[in-house]
Amino acid sequence: MKTYKIAAIPGDGIGAEVVSAGIEVLQALAKRDGSFEFLVDDFDWGGEYYKKHGRMMPGDGLDQIRNHDAILFGSAGHPDIPDHVTLWGLRLAICQPFDQYANVRPTRVLPGITSPLRKVNDKELDWVIVRENSEGEYAGVGGRVHQGSPLEAATDVAMFTRPGVERIMRFAFRLAQTRPRKLLTVVTKSNAQRHAMVMWDEIATEIAREFPDVTWDRMLVDAMTMRMVMRPQSIDTVVATNLHADILSDLAAALSGSLGIAPTANLNPERHYPSMFEPIHGSAFDIMGKGIANPIGTFWSAVMLMEHLDENPAASRLMEAIEQVTADPRFHTPDLGGSATTDDVTAAVIDAIRGANV
Repeated sequence: MKTYKIAAIPGDGIGAEVVSAGIEVLQALAKRDGSFEFLVDDFDWGGEYYKKHGRMMPGDGLDQIRNHDAILFGSAGHPDIPDHVTLWGLRLAICQPFDQYANVRPTRVLPGITSPLRKVNDKELDWVIVRENSEGEYAGVGGRVHQGSPLEAATDVAMFTRPGVERIMRFAFRLAQTRPRKLLTVVTKSNAQRHAMVMWDEIATEIAREFPDVTWDRMLVDAMTMRMVMRPQSIDTVVATNLHADILSDLAAALSGSLGIAPTANLNPERHYPSMFEPIHGSAFDIMGKGIANPIGTFWSAVMLMEHLDENPAASRLMEAIEQVTADPRFHTPDLGGSATTDDVTAAVIDAIRGANV
């Protein structure tokens, strides 16, 4: 039997609730399959850890999780701590050193869920957004001078390197190649950002020659938002910078019905380091402890985790269980207009994994 070590990092807010649910579902999946098992290590890093220790995670935190097969992450964000402290102190403090440069965010309309976009269906909205996850606008290059004075100035420098753009572009073309439509849209803002974004366009043209079976086009990011709303059926796989894809993927999640169902994989494709899987919703302190957080985004992230571990039959079983449950309005949480609890949805998915009718 194969044993996979999972690092569970709930983080803040509802992170503890959805990660706990995600681990329950993964354990049920392992029990149903019988050929693998999970050993789960829990890490209490996040806002409450910061209040006690003055940092979001311990100094040797990366060494503690470095040899795990995957990381299941909840959320980062605490109302008592500035957002840049929680983000850079935990999530990015893991993503960047572990070179998780490919952020993958699938979006589609799941059974039983209605898109706010003229009731669009899963044939019209079935996308994967690939976000460059290591450089660009979130590279952390910049600074502030003369703070508190009339001359105060601040810079955030978007850093792009040819190797960084080439590898995310090649990753996106390969991903598009595996999907039925073999269609990729490269999103930039090269009319206004005339240096780095022009380089993105040039590299895209170069890499495209390696993938003659992939049809691709370019789109400015502002026009892309309109295309996502007006012509969703024209989109399949998308690749964009750290900032642009961050924004576009939240729009995509909203168009699919709820931020609560959207998953993310932060991948180190070469597997030199563990990859991290998380729902894209925030810490949602307004509903923390009420038991109504939607765990579907975490479950779908667990599907991506299983795919990364090459446990594809188990991943398919979990995705089928998710779709069976979302198709039933009894298991819709308040963000989807229902009254189900986190526990209700979790129990239903586990029953579906076991083969029961929910």
